[in-house]
Parts: sequence; structure tokens; C-alpha cells
Amino acid sequence: MGKSLLGRGPVADRSWTRPGRAPSAWYHWGVLPALSLPVSGGLEIDGVTVLLLVLAALTAGWIDAVVGGGGLVQLPALLLVPGISPVQALATNKLASIMGTSVSAATYYRRVGPDLRTAGPMALAALVGAVGGAALASRIPADLFKPIILVVLVGVAAYTIAKPSLGHSTNLRWEGNGHRWAAAGIGLVIGTYDGLLGPGTGTFFVIALVSILGYAFLPASALAKIANFATNAGALIFFVPYGAVLWGLGLLMGAANLLGAYVGARMAVAKGSAFVRVVFVVVVGALIVKLGYDVVRDLTT
Repeated sequence: MGKSLLGRGPVADRSWTRPGRAPSAWYHWGVLPALSLPVSGGLEIDGVTVLLLVLAALTAGWIDAVVGGGGLVQLPALLLVPGISPVQALATNKLASIMGTSVSAATYYRRVGPDLRTAGPMALAALVGAVGGAALASRIPADLFKPIILVVLVGVAAYTIAKPSLGHSTNLRWEGNGHRWAAAGIGLVIGTYDGLLGPGTGTFFVIALVSILGYAFLPASALAKIANFATNAGALIFFVPYGAVLWGLGLLMGAANLLGAYVGARMAVAKGSAFVRVVFVVVVGALIVKLGYDVVRDLTT
């Protein structure tokens, strides 16, 4: 007999259909129980839950490819599954994300041609920062940073909305080594944030590349994918030795994330910086709501 939705126990022991309504034929035929996915330690995830996680990963891949912030969808979906620990959810999220980010980075590279002399130092510094941030996460309460980040995000959203021309064209503030050092500094700071907290890392890269270095939204998003790939790799370097990654589930979600990322990257390239800017404002708004909720919850509990 199959496992119950989002947890253990036989399906027959949980009546989650409406009173007076017979169970779906899918259950009579045993299709969904047959799709149960073994995860770890005897835990199996019901076919319906697997489908929902795949859809979440598909959506997250699209959002990540356009402007970053797909973790706002994918990570909470994993955290809602009973039996999966927060560390396993974080690690599995990184595996799925790196698969999608690799495809979107390759798509942007072919179609936008981001400057690798900028992307290289930024990605390397981001990798170092992500490993360091993951190590710091066990020593520094991440909640200390949430109010600061919330204030910064509100300011960024207000500034972006108040300046409609922001990010429509590239006007770099520095050239040569100064530009590359600034990019490396951005990579180190945001990479550390990714290892320490995580949500919205790709969006923060876009924010920094547009507002600090002077890129338009589309090339900023292209560069952000390369750096975000590095931060995901850095986090996996930390998580894999601890056995925290749920490989079967992560690879399945990664395939969906990959598809969403491919579609999202092509759409962003086709529609340009104006489209990326709109999605950026929406994702920043979602980040503000998420962090605002976290801050209020932390203050009241």
C-alpha cells in the first residue's frame, strides 16, 4: 500500500476526499502510490507531492533564469514535506538550482555574450564567499541580518520604481581593473549571503550589477547566472560531505528546474531589459514580503 500525501502511512488510512465523494480512479488503480519516490531513511514521498515539487522546481527555474529568486518557490516547497530536514531541503534545493542555473548561464552566454573578464573574478569570489557563509551559518545567528536586508530591499524597490530608466542601458562606472575588483567584491559579499541565508541571491546579484556597476538588466542577469552557479557549487561543496543531498529527488527537481531555466532565459533574451526589470520588481516585492514575515515572526515568538 502506498504512502500518504506528504508523509508516511498508508493512503487508505487518510481520507482527504470530500464527504460523499468516492476516491479518484487514480487511487483505485494504484497509479499515485506506484509513483511514490524513496528518498532516505525509509521515507517515501507520495506521487502527488513529487508532482507538486516538480512543478515548483519548473517555476523556480523560470524565475531564476529571468532575474533570480527562484528559491522563494522551490525551497519552501521542500520545507513543507514532513520527514525532510531543513538541511536536506537546503542541500537538495542547491542541487536542483545548479542544474537550472547551468542551462540558463549557457543560454545567456550564447545569446548575450557576458564579459567573462567580469564574470570570472566575480564567480570565483562568490564561490569562496558561499563556502565561508555556509561555515559561518552555524556560528552566527542569521536572524541578525534579516532586518538589515529588509531595509535594503525596500530602498532598492523604491529606487527602482522611482527611476524608470534604471537598468535600461549599460553605463559602466569603472573600467579595467577597478571594474573587475568591484565585481569580485560584489561576488564575495553576495556569495557569503548565499551561504549564510540564501533566498534571492540571484536577485541581489542583479541589484548590485545594475546599481553599483551600471549594467542594464539583461546583461546583469546574464552575469548573475554565472556567479549564482558558483554560489550553488560552493554550497554543495559544503553540504555533500555531510550526506545532506537527497540525490534522487534533487535530480528529478533539477530536470524540471533545467527546463524552466531554458524557457526563462530565452524569454528574457527575446523580451530584453524592460521585461527583466518588471520581473525584478515583482521578485523584490516577494522578497520583501518573505523577509518581513520572517522578521515579524522572530520578534513575536
